[in-house]
Amino acid sequence: MHFSTYLPLSSVTLIEDLINNVNVDVKVVNSRKTKLGDFRVINNQYFITINNDLNQYSFLITLLHELAHAFTFSKFKSRVLPHGIEWKKIFKSLIHPFLTVEFFPNDIVFLLNQHMQSPKASSCSDLALMKGLSKYNSVQHIVLDDIKIGSSFVFREKRVFVKMEKLRKRYRCKEIATNKIYLFSPLATIELYC
Repeated sequence: MHFSTYLPLSSVTLIEDLINNVNVDVKVVNSRKTKLGDFRVINNQYFITINNDLNQYSFLITLLHELAHAFTFSKFKSRVLPHGIEWKKIFKSLIHPFLTVEFFPNDIVFLLNQHMQSPKASSCSDLALMKGLSKYNSVQHIVLDDIKIGSSFVFREKRVFVKMEKLRKRYRCKEIATNKIYLFSPLATIELYC
């Protein structure tokens, strides 16, 4: 299936122009737990991979993020940091034309405008943006941030934890079977424990 079927229809022409401009091969791949997308250079050919389980808005943001890497590498090669000032400027310039309700729902336009004030290496580190985008997923999941402190939950269908206090960005959680403490992302997908 061609990557364009994963995008909002209104964005396809602009995205194809960007891809042709930097001459990058885009592939949709099975979901990976550690990343939504990536950019690589192999034998002077540019490649982007994007996970196949993203909703259309997450897919568009991830693709623009990776395209910013392609444009940055094309201009600077390996002389700059992967998520440095140069990448941020290019990412902002690429995403700017898309920050309208023609491409994203109103709530996502608002959250993206906030996120783009200082884009991070991963949009996943922006809790508000990730929660906003998750509303558009075809399958809705419970995430750790949705339950109360002291609640028990199951992680990855087997281990039971109790949610404890929030540190700066993560929650401390205690595994019931071992009493060991683990740190969890607020967006960790969980199941309630009865």
